[in-house]
Amino acid sequence: MIGYFAKHPTAANLLMLLIVILGITALPNLKRETFPEFSASTVEVQVIYPGASPGDAELALCVPMEDAVDGISDIEEISCEAREGLATLTIKLVEGGDVQRVLSDVKTEVDAINTFPDDVEKPVIREKGRNDHLITLAIAADLPQTELKDYAEEVKRQLKKIDGISLVDIQGFSDRQLRVSLSLPLLRQYGLSVQQVANKLTAQNIKLPGGTLKTEGKDILIRFDQQNINASTLKNLVIASSSNGSQVRLRDVGRVSEQFEKDEQKILFDGKPAALLKVQKNKQGDALRLVAAIEEFMVHYRPTIPQGVEITLTQNTSQVVADRISMLTTNAWQGFILVFGVMWLFFAWRYSFWVSMGLPVSFLGAFWLMSLMGVSINMISLVGLLMAIGILMDDAIVIAESIASHIEKGMDVATGTVEGVKRVGIGVFSSFLTSIAIFTGLMFIEGDIGKVLAVMPMVLLATLVISLVEAFLILPNHLLHSYSNGTEDEAATGFKAKFNDKFESFRQNQLPNIVETCVRNRYLVAGGVVGLMLMSMAMMAGGVLKFKAFPDTDGDIVEVRVLYPQGTSLQQTEKLVTHITGALGQVNREFPQRDEEPLVQHVTVEFNKNADAFESGAHVATIRVDLLTAEQRQTNLDDFVLAWREAIGPQPGLVALTIKEPSLGPSGRAIDIRLHSSDLELLQQASSEVKAGLNKFQGVYDVMDDLRPGKEERVVSLLPGAMSLGVDGSTIAQQLRAAYFGVKADDIQRNNQNIEIDVRLRDADKLSLNQLQNFPITLSDGSQKPLSSLAKLDYERSVARINRVNGERTVNIIGSIDAEQANTTEVLQQVIKSTLEPLTKQYTNLTYSLEGEIKEGNQTGKSIVSKFMFGMIGIFVILSFQFRSYFEPVMVMVAIPMAMIGVVWGHLLLGFDFTMPSMVGFVSLAGIVVNDSILLVGYIKSHEKEGMSIHDAVIASSRERFRAVFITSATTIAGMIPLLLETSTQAQVLQPLVVSIVFGMISSTMLILLVLPCLYMLLKDFNLVSDHHLSTEHE
Repeated sequence: MIGYFAKHPTAANLLMLLIVILGITALPNLKRETFPEFSASTVEVQVIYPGASPGDAELALCVPMEDAVDGISDIEEISCEAREGLATLTIKLVEGGDVQRVLSDVKTEVDAINTFPDDVEKPVIREKGRNDHLITLAIAADLPQTELKDYAEEVKRQLKKIDGISLVDIQGFSDRQLRVSLSLPLLRQYGLSVQQVANKLTAQNIKLPGGTLKTEGKDILIRFDQQNINASTLKNLVIASSSNGSQVRLRDVGRVSEQFEKDEQKILFDGKPAALLKVQKNKQGDALRLVAAIEEFMVHYRPTIPQGVEITLTQNTSQVVADRISMLTTNAWQGFILVFGVMWLFFAWRYSFWVSMGLPVSFLGAFWLMSLMGVSINMISLVGLLMAIGILMDDAIVIAESIASHIEKGMDVATGTVEGVKRVGIGVFSSFLTSIAIFTGLMFIEGDIGKVLAVMPMVLLATLVISLVEAFLILPNHLLHSYSNGTEDEAATGFKAKFNDKFESFRQNQLPNIVETCVRNRYLVAGGVVGLMLMSMAMMAGGVLKFKAFPDTDGDIVEVRVLYPQGTSLQQTEKLVTHITGALGQVNREFPQRDEEPLVQHVTVEFNKNADAFESGAHVATIRVDLLTAEQRQTNLDDFVLAWREAIGPQPGLVALTIKEPSLGPSGRAIDIRLHSSDLELLQQASSEVKAGLNKFQGVYDVMDDLRPGKEERVVSLLPGAMSLGVDGSTIAQQLRAAYFGVKADDIQRNNQNIEIDVRLRDADKLSLNQLQNFPITLSDGSQKPLSSLAKLDYERSVARINRVNGERTVNIIGSIDAEQANTTEVLQQVIKSTLEPLTKQYTNLTYSLEGEIKEGNQTGKSIVSKFMFGMIGIFVILSFQFRSYFEPVMVMVAIPMAMIGVVWGHLLLGFDFTMPSMVGFVSLAGIVVNDSILLVGYIKSHEKEGMSIHDAVIASSRERFRAVFITSATTIAGMIPLLLETSTQAQVLQPLVVSIVFGMISSTMLILLVLPCLYMLLKDFNLVSDHHLSTEHE
């Protein structure tokens, strides 16, 4: 078949054309995203219990839900969070678990619970992570909140018409209400209570079908309708009347207003009240296409925007995707040019062109296979394509160099081409199988980091398959025609001629002498390499080279997260937010940018939100700052954050104020320690000690836990003898709840909105403890007595939040690490020794676990190692079969740990931590370096078969293979150099992987050519080399 395609005038070109067409047609359909999809398989159950304390929510909701779902298969972890008025059960599935089946089982079990209190709302059960954030539309205007929400709803309706937009979530508002705020003095004047007003409102504000009146010839529907759906008509509703005909209307006892349930649920955008329309896409949607559609929509919609309203596109994830793809595409073209340049130094331009053309052809074929496998275009898959350059060029160069050698020996072009391919065919195919063995296992790496990195081997395998077809069936035909057209007679001139002369001089003269010296001192060389390898490993184990799960990246967003003690007023939080934004304006002026563009582009303030606190309320807020992109700005992000922190200064009364980038990538928080115990007091005490231990380290900041004091409570209980006055606990509880928590009198439908009618005391009547004590309780006979005469009020303060994991209470201590001052692994190792281990020894009912970056890193790291070992076994089996020996495969595989020497020293020299991408880069490198070793051993055996002594064979083979090995290494490194030198922040996550490949390639190339001959001679010294090739004909 090789001879047929090589000599046929059109077959090879038609095959190439087919691959190109398949790739070009598949390319537009590939989804584009920053990282591959890595959402964890998680099911969430949310249950609202209005007015419940965290302790009540734990006992009434968490415990029965945990018992209900216990026993469902495929569950890795069950956690339940109890907060004021809410419980959230989160179920994390094992790797590969069936989400839909678990979702159905959870729904069945939770719906079957019959012990929930009566006030509990229907549980909401859903799968998390089904949609991804795409872009946010900020609608800012000085309008009343209700009008702003109505306009946001109109924009949402228009956006939903765009194909591919799965969800538009309006943020900045709580539930819309018709709020009836009653005056306590007026209620007393008319002898009414809050509950009585609510009951009257329910009875009077009614809309109900009355049946059908059947008359002659037609039916007439009867409908009773006295329902008021807005504040202006509802206030006139009659709630009481006397025998003399006088009426009491709702407006006589209070005020009716249309508003939102929570005052603290609001957003400011660039200083104006705003609504945020967070647009989400489904997992299949292409971010760039959808954002382009939204931008086109805005071009047509903008002229219709009312005066005074501004709509701004912000939090655009597609920009990140576009920047990263652009960066990698640019690097790919630069790499391709460098690869071609390296090839041109050794071959004629047309010969170099056809060898290099294997790259775009293989890439287009890979795009077609990626579309079949459902792999998107993202940072990781594109790096997989860049990594494939080395393997692709290795096969092409080996074949091209072999063909060139055969023709140079005097064979005719057609015969030399076919024989050249056959000479190295078995070695190239064996190399292909070893690469398959390595990369197949890596497709099944575990953990969230693993899900991201697993895309890389998938892309590499796709590219390898196409490249093998290209190298065996297409390339020989093009090289044959190149030689037939006189390419071999082209004479090198200028720099190329000088380079070739010096290269050939080194290959023919100096290199044999170096190899001769190494072989003569083979025991010393082998021992030295082993020592260097052990020293490199020791530098990793000893912490000289630090480990980090995932590299840090500089983004374009900074957040300040404010946390006050629970119960803090909204006014106090607003005052601090004003101070923080003022400090931001000052800092913005201190960092001028080019073209007078401001560093701070937009400022979004979200009250009632803090991602670190796991709490909501008036005491939390988040200030989000959108900066110039990393490529545009001249300011270092760390300098900006430090200046802002100093400008804010110390603030009294705060629990925490953190300034950070929102976390990117799949590795989780840098510091996340979880303590387990059933005793809350013990958890609080232990958490304080752990926080103190962490705060001792320089570079550790923003340390906090999630077990904090809740709001102050006044616990009401009946005084002895109160029941003799005709009152019981239920009477007092219901009247207090109606007045202070509110009563839902009705739900009304207006247009497409559901609006709740809420009745409660006005704020002016519940400002002090004295007002609570004097609150009138209506007795069974209609008389009223102050609360203090019927009940006592005790002070209590519980916790703000109770978290449970697998049925046990927990507390999480989280924190951030400045990577330039501290290393996560080192810090946590020392905290374990100094704090955690002594605590668990002192308290037997206390345990700990490491979450976040460390957990993810360990899980993925172990998975990579195990898959790598399986790959090594696969390589051993393939090589053992090829060489018919058990010892020679080990000798060939020594090239893999040799590459580790370069990987370690490369990271140290360039100042990178060793990360998961570094590990994947090293493992992927195994598929490249083994290929060179296989072919070198094949050459040695071939020369032995021709009658050379073992000594002469190893030297001759090193000399003959030097050009191919050098070109392979040079092209691999050249393809990666632009990415290694990339200064943009987009490349930060990928550069450790590139460092592994580049420096691993450099070290393995030198050691393969010099050390492998020594190892072969060592095996020969001990008669461990198979001699079957000397007596058996085989190819």
